Amino acid sequence: MAESYRVAILGATGAVGAELLELLAQRQFPLAELRLLASPRSAGQQLDFGGDRLTVQAVSEDSFQDIDIVLASAGASTSKAWAPAAIAAGAVVIDNSSAFRMDFTVPLVVPEVNPEAAATHRGIIANPNCTTILMAVAIYPLHQVQPIQRIVAATYQSASGAGARAMEEMKTQAIAILQGEAPQTEIFPYPLAFNLFPHNSKLTEQGYCEEELKMVNETRKIFGVPDLRITATCVRVPVLRAHSEAINLEFEQPFSVAQARAILASSPGVKLVEDWSANYFPMPMDASGQDEVLVGRIRQDLSHPNGLELWLCGDQIRKGAALNAVQIAELLVQKSWLKPLAAIA
Repeated sequence: MAESYRVAILGATGAVGAELLELLAQRQFPLAELRLLASPRSAGQQLDFGGDRLTVQAVSEDSFQDIDIVLASAGASTSKAWAPAAIAAGAVVIDNSSAFRMDFTVPLVVPEVNPEAAATHRGIIANPNCTTILMAVAIYPLHQVQPIQRIVAATYQSASGAGARAMEEMKTQAIAILQGEAPQTEIFPYPLAFNLFPHNSKLTEQGYCEEELKMVNETRKIFGVPDLRITATCVRVPVLRAHSEAINLEFEQPFSVAQARAILASSPGVKLVEDWSANYFPMPMDASGQDEVLVGRIRQDLSHPNGLELWLCGDQIRKGAALNAVQIAELLVQKSWLKPLAAIA
């Protein structure tokens, strides 16, 4: 009989939590128990899981007893508060927040890129930022053939990146604007409907926002290239779900478009979407609900002989968050990597 595992979702009532529930059922993760955890105000809610109704529990010190894996998707402060209790109870935490990503003792994992890093965990494995995951899946296959020298990224990030309430806010704003009324803002600092603005994360002294620096620092860590030259500009756009990115890559030698296209067409987690005659390339509407990162419009950079341009779209809630976490959990199970190397001090 196949072994099964006891899993807890911390932040089960959020957008990513809902996606985790759906993915665990769809992918038939070997569950012995599924425990849904959230804040006290969400306790008592019932959520659907494969036709069953599961009751959400208020997270507490006792919530992680007899749990093997915790899928955390409730924000950095919540992860910092509860991860130690989960680890002390013997669970492995796969954390979707920014809390532990740049901790040198914590693996930062994209299964299509650096699965072996998961084996070195000490109780926590970090899920990268959504934009980082999508870009890494799309460009790492090229990096394996010829190391990338420089990355210039521009992101077009949907409302889903800020959660379910942000998506509803944009819908409400759109209705208000169409009715000639002033749009109201609560989640975002400015109206997003029929508008766009540079990413609203905190600005640093370097002039970059935190979201942009996440792409820089996390990509370097995942690729294992601490001095990789990379820059990013992140923008919020009036799209409900799925992020888009324009990526410029510079290599040491020319990299043919035909070779890049052939490599990406056969790469795990990537779907090549190109119809040049119809000017049809990846779009957020097509990427929403999909596991793969859609990549297309691969072309020679006219400004540099060793440069390539490409365009991608990926579901931020799915591969950019929940799916990546579930894939890490599957990796731990398949490779028998659940037991940590050592307890975190």
